Amino acid sequence: MKPAVVLAQGLWAAGNLVSALSFSAALRRPEEVQSAWLKKRLAADAECAFGSEHDFQAIRSYRDYARAVPLRDWTGFSPWIDRIRAGERAVLGMEPVSHLAPTSGSSGARKLIHFTPALHRAFAEAVGAWMADLTRIEPGILGGPAYWSISPLAARDGDEAGAVRIGFAEDAEYLGGWKARLARLVMAVPAKLRHEPDIDMFWQRTATGLLAQRGLRLISVWHPSFLDLILRAAERHWHEILSSLPRRRAAELRRVGPGNSASWWPALRVISCWGDLAAVPGLRALAVRFPRCRVQAKGLLATEAAVTIPWRGNYPLAVRSHFFEFLSEHGDVITAHEVETGKAYEVIVTNGGGLWRYRLGDMVECTGHCARTPLLRFLGRIGNVSDLCGEKLSEPFVAGVFAAQWPYAEHRPQMAFLRPCLRSGDAGYDLVVDQPVEESCLASLEQGLRRNPHYDLARRLGQLRELRMRVEREPDGLQNDLQCRRIGDIKPKVLESLRYGTQL
Repeated sequence: MKPAVVLAQGLWAAGNLVSALSFSAALRRPEEVQSAWLKKRLAADAECAFGSEHDFQAIRSYRDYARAVPLRDWTGFSPWIDRIRAGERAVLGMEPVSHLAPTSGSSGARKLIHFTPALHRAFAEAVGAWMADLTRIEPGILGGPAYWSISPLAARDGDEAGAVRIGFAEDAEYLGGWKARLARLVMAVPAKLRHEPDIDMFWQRTATGLLAQRGLRLISVWHPSFLDLILRAAERHWHEILSSLPRRRAAELRRVGPGNSASWWPALRVISCWGDLAAVPGLRALAVRFPRCRVQAKGLLATEAAVTIPWRGNYPLAVRSHFFEFLSEHGDVITAHEVETGKAYEVIVTNGGGLWRYRLGDMVECTGHCARTPLLRFLGRIGNVSDLCGEKLSEPFVAGVFAAQWPYAEHRPQMAFLRPCLRSGDAGYDLVVDQPVEESCLASLEQGLRRNPHYDLARRLGQLRELRMRVEREPDGLQNDLQCRRIGDIKPKVLESLRYGTQL
């Protein structure tokens, strides 16, 4: 390896070890750690617009905080985000906003999450502790380059009017500061590849960069299908890619062959990806495809917050990164140290960016405790949400797309809903109707669905195929709990959702 890469990995490992030691100590005293985190954040942001309106300076305890600040979902923060977009400073916090990251909204096409240095540091703390633990069990990951997934820029990233940049961040950007710079130094594929406008060329160049790295040690992607698409591109462009590689490396790969991806990187130690819900089959498929490699499920990571991280074979709450509350099934709000094993909760988070008592929309179950900190398993999204590879299509959003397409009830088919399909190589959605609709209608619905930024990204990347029509004169008995079959039925649903309950 180059001396700069060796130095970067050494500094990265040292920083991660500090994060891990601090996290390990925090697991034994979550109440104290969480209280100190909240107190520090309230003091730091007391003079911002939100802090002034909710009188942060008068808050002396968690109970004061809970009384002063009501629970909100993103809709409640939307007016404040609009002020940030317009260029106003010190709105939800005192720190500058680096960018607004688009993610899927529960009722609208998207929501925008603002990033600040404090939020970057929070992610860096969580990732640092996780990577230190991963290095403990797989020390070989420090012996060579790593690949942290790079998504191509959306066509409209950075093009919208506003004082703050809007766009997806590269994985390293979540870390912020010096850790982001170190991560880029050990990247197997340069971050500038995200500017490649041609998607097929993006996959080919990514595959080329990875195949060039014989010593590749770590692959970290979000959804397993992302890596699957890279592997397919490598096979599809095999001869062209090998002709561009150094002679010795190309000869080695020719001996291995395009159908033996498990041997392309003999030093590969870890593949990290989502392992919950609809990602479970993909994770298992990677484990079969790479039998000599550890395939590790990520914790519960959202754009807004790192909720859990892999640690000692479990998934404890990231108690040092944010302040957490939990809404029970009975409507009670409790803090982290009060979470009980075997019970389910909705996650409420206060993060360093300035989301205060934010309803994340994720349901979790406590599976036990690590020291005194709860271990959590992701159960799914609140309400009816379908999520095959990160697109998070919600019932209200799909209903809005349908309403725009069929503004008058008499023009709408008697039965019309979206059904997710997760077959390998055929992931996507079917429009199930009781009578055929025109191709122009199908194209219009597809365009409406692509207002969801993550659905649009998954379509551009090829993780999801285009919307297809399926005519069913009589609904079958395998359609979960849909109630939209006949005129007169109540609460018509327009979205099926696949549900998996296993975290590996």
